[in-house]
Amino acid sequence: QASLVESGGGLVQAGDSLRLSCAASGRTGSGYVMGWFRQAPGKGREFVAAINWAGSTYYRDSVEGRFTVSRDNAKNTMYLQMNTLKPEDTAVYYCAATRQVLHTSPPYYDYWGQGTQVTVSS
Repeated sequence: QASLVESGGGLVQAGDSLRLSCAASGRTGSGYVMGWFRQAPGKGREFVAAINWAGSTYYRDSVEGRFTVSRDNAKNTMYLQMNTLKPEDTAVYYCAATRQVLHTSPPYYDYWGQGTQVTVSS
């Protein structure tokens, strides 16, 4: 069994920064790709960023250059540094893990956290 727990969400103004954390325990660890997804009200869950065990990363176009995904394998924790936040970044942010190669589609991910709310006011 695996467990993912997100933290760090909150209410900020446009242009501010936030850092999300995802602490993993259980079966997740070596070899797992970890990803961040988000879901805004009335919309589907969309890919944000992902990182593999070696540190290779991939981002959706709208966050490239503003968001940075990283991981500390010793702590089994992934981070998402979000800078220059925009109102359209408002969503519940989820972390996820998969044993497969890096994917941008939610069905490829086996484990999910409960989500953390990020609200960006204009």
